[in-house]
This record gives sequence, C-alpha cells and structure tokens, in this order.
Amino acid sequence: MNRRRGLDFRRAGGRRKISNVVWWVLSAIVVTLFILILSKATQIEPRPSIPERRYRHEKLVEGMNMTEEMLSPTSFARQVNDQIALAKAFVVIAKESKNLQFAWDLSAQIRNSQLLLSTAVASRRPLTVLDSEPTIRDMAVLLYQAQQLHYDSATMIMRLKATIQSLEGQMSSVTEKSAKYAQIAAEEVPKSLYCLGVRLTTEWFQNSELQGKLTERSYAVASKLTDNSLYHFCVFSDNIVATSVVVNSTALNTKAPEKVVFHLVTNEINYAAMKAWFAMNMDNLRGVTVEVQKFEDFKWLNASYVPVLKQLQDSDTQSYYFSGHNDDGRTPIKFRNPKYLSMLNHLRFYIPEVFPTLKKMVFLDDDVVVQKDLSALFSIDLNRNVNGAVETCMETFHRYHKYLNYSHPLIRSHFDPDACGWAFGMNVFDLVEWRKRNVTGIYHYWQEKNVDRTLWKLGTLPPGLLTFYGLTEALESSWHVLGLGYANVDARVIDKGAVLHFNGNLKPWLKIGMEKYKPLWEKYVDYSHPLMQQCNFH
Repeated sequence: MNRRRGLDFRRAGGRRKISNVVWWVLSAIVVTLFILILSKATQIEPRPSIPERRYRHEKLVEGMNMTEEMLSPTSFARQVNDQIALAKAFVVIAKESKNLQFAWDLSAQIRNSQLLLSTAVASRRPLTVLDSEPTIRDMAVLLYQAQQLHYDSATMIMRLKATIQSLEGQMSSVTEKSAKYAQIAAEEVPKSLYCLGVRLTTEWFQNSELQGKLTERSYAVASKLTDNSLYHFCVFSDNIVATSVVVNSTALNTKAPEKVVFHLVTNEINYAAMKAWFAMNMDNLRGVTVEVQKFEDFKWLNASYVPVLKQLQDSDTQSYYFSGHNDDGRTPIKFRNPKYLSMLNHLRFYIPEVFPTLKKMVFLDDDVVVQKDLSALFSIDLNRNVNGAVETCMETFHRYHKYLNYSHPLIRSHFDPDACGWAFGMNVFDLVEWRKRNVTGIYHYWQEKNVDRTLWKLGTLPPGLLTFYGLTEALESSWHVLGLGYANVDARVIDKGAVLHFNGNLKPWLKIGMEKYKPLWEKYVDYSHPLMQQCNFH
C-alpha cells in the first residue's frame, strides 16, 4: 500500500511539471506575436491627407476674390460678408411678406456693412474689433429680429412650398379657363359667316332666275357625276366660305379643270345658301363641276342602320357633349366639342353609300387649301388597300396609343400600340375595295363597341384608325401638310405641299387664326363679292 502511494505521488508531480512547461511555451508565443504586430504598426506611415486638402483649398482660393485676412479663423471681414449675404436673403423674404419697413432697415444696414468693407480695402489694412464691432452688432440685432419674424430657412421653405402649391393651383385654373375660351372661340360662328348664310338663303328663295340657272346647269353635267374617268372630290361641310376656298383653290391649280367634279354635302340649314353661292359663282370655277346635296335626303341614313345616329339621340350622349356634369368634369373640354354630334362629321364612313356608282374618291376636309394639281392621286396604286393617307408617326405621340385606350382588352388584343397613325383631311379611297371588304361594317362594329366611350373619346380619327387598320396605304408626305391651325410649319414644307391643312383650333376664317398662314387661305376668298362686302368679310 505504501509503495503504491509513492508511485501515485511521483506521477502527479510529473504531470504538474509538463503542464507548467506547456503554459510557458504558449505565453512565449503570444508575447512574440504581440511584439511582431506592434512593430508592424509602428512601420505604417500616416496618409498625406492634410497636404492634399490644403492643396485643394489653395486651388479653390485662386479662383475667388479672397484675401488671407478673410481666410483667417478670426476674420471680421468674413463675418461681415456672411452677415451681408444672409441679410440680402432676408430682404427678399421681408418684401415677399409685405414687411417693407423691415426690408428698408436691412437694406440700410447692408449698405453700412458694405461701406465698412470698402473702407478697409481702401486703407489696405484688416478690420479690427474696434472698427467692426458696432456694425456687426447692429446687423446681428436685425438678423435676430428676422429669426423672431420666422424668417429662418425651415419656416421659409414651408412658406415657399405653400406659395408654389397656390401658384400651381392658380396656373391650373387659368390653363383650364384658357382652354375653354379657346375652344369656345374655335366653335364660334363668326357674325360675317352667319350673315352670308342668311343673305344667300334669302337670295335663293327670292331669285327664281338663280334657281333656274342651277337647274339648267345640273342637267348639263348630270352624266359627269357618275363618270369614273373623271376626278371626283367630296367635301362634307356647313361652312360656305371654307368650302368655296377648297373648290376655288382646286380649280385654280388643276391642269384639267373640266375633268374635276366636286360633290358637296351639307345640312338642311345651309343647303339653299350653298346652292346659291355656287350658282352665283360657277363662271369663276374654270369649268369645274359642282354638285350640292343635303344629307337629310339620304333615306338609308337612319338610326336603325347608323349606330352613331342612335347614340347621338341618346340623352346621356347629349349630356356628355353639352353639359359636362356626368363625369365630374374629368374629361377635357376638347373631347366635348358638339361638332362630333354632327352627321357631317361621320359621313366620311359612308362614302360608298353616298356615291354608289363611283369607284375612286378623294376626300377633302373643309379646312384645307389645295395648291398643286391633284390629278395624280387618282393613278396611285393603293395595293388593294382602301385608304391612301399621309402617315403622321414621325413623332411618338402620333401612334395608335395616343388615340386609343390600351387599358381596354379589346383594343390591346387587336391593335399594335406603336402602329403608325395617319390623318383625315386628304384621303384617297378605293370604293371598290371598300365595298368588297365591307369597311362600313367594320366601322359599325367598333362604333357599337364604344357606346360607353371607353375605347376612345375624341372625334372621328380614332374610329378611322380602327376601321382602316391594315387597309391603309402610306402616301408621300408632300401630298398632305398638316399643322397650319396650331403649329409652326417649315416654310419649305409648305411650299412643296399639295394640300395644306389648317387642322387645329386656329382656323384661318377666325380672328384667332395664325396670322402668318392666313394669306395662304385668303388668296382664294373673293372679298370683292357684293355679299361678302355687305357681311363685312375682310
């Protein structure tokens, strides 16, 4: 037993010695690593950040009107300059707040501070406490007063934001009113035009000789009205003077006036006046044939066949165009122009029905001027398309997505939003292809789908884009120059144009028309005509 205990004691003592050695070895390693890390850290050189900044400051100072004295941390000149800059801002704010007395006090103190600086510069010595203390103190009092008046930056930012919002609201209101007044001016029938219509109507019913003259002429040219070897043009309008300009300008610029036939369609109100005007002036048309009709005589034009007629008779539709109260005024006024209720505006989709025997027709709006011979239009190959038109997609806003509601699944699934738009106003129609492809039926389909005005809102161009989608042949751009009623058009483009279109609100017969383009239209108006003079056309 005693031997065993001695052996165990010796073993325990040996274990303690080994553990002590291990501990000392580990401590030596840790100390060595610490010394190495410390020596490496002492070898790292500091980055030259201060010299770089000083260099940048030196370069900055070179381009400024600054002196060493102003750069000093104890510079009185810099303190005065800072006060002047802040005071100038407060002067503006004080004037804006109608506090003119305080603005005057600040301005006076600014002048005193500037005088102090200029005196120091002239004497070539830095400002001292004795020189600057009264001025700095007086200005400090005023600046503190400005802060008490809530002229501090945070308050002024809030006030400026409120002012900007108020101005934006006023601008929005003024813009809306301006748009309304412009639209009213554009829809106005000038007194002179109304006067002419009344006088012509009176002349027609009182002058049996004039009626007989037109009847005789109609018999003589009856065969021309259906002759497909001639050049047939149609205009649908209730504006006598505008229509006469279209006819006159075409007659004067065509090479073969005897082959030109104009088919004019108007309404009951202007029918007698339109007939009287062209009966009185047919000798000035160089042999151009003119036919005048009224759409009320078209027996097929009824609500059972024409969807838009049925819609126009609807009280909600009439309220939409005339009252504007059924959608809280969300729809812009231009979408509510009552001209879109006129059947004359929709008659362009029924040209084959209006002229059942004709094969090709050039459609002209009444706000165009023709300044080139248009006979070549009738020999253009439309490549089995129905509509020949000048495209207007030079800019992105004239593509299909501009005119149609692509949030509607019916539009989104049938039409490419980036498809190129085109213009009504001068269009070549192949009436044979039109009938073959039942284009009027296509128009009816889309018009019925838009009874709630969710596919499009404005006018006849959107349904035209849908109706003639994939059926339109692009014409050379000089055939139809647009924009003379709302935009600036390059003079070279105008000079090359065959048909000039005064599309937009600024029609040339209105006072608001663009003055620089009016002469292009007015040279085809006979201001010497007795009735024109009696109605103060000038």
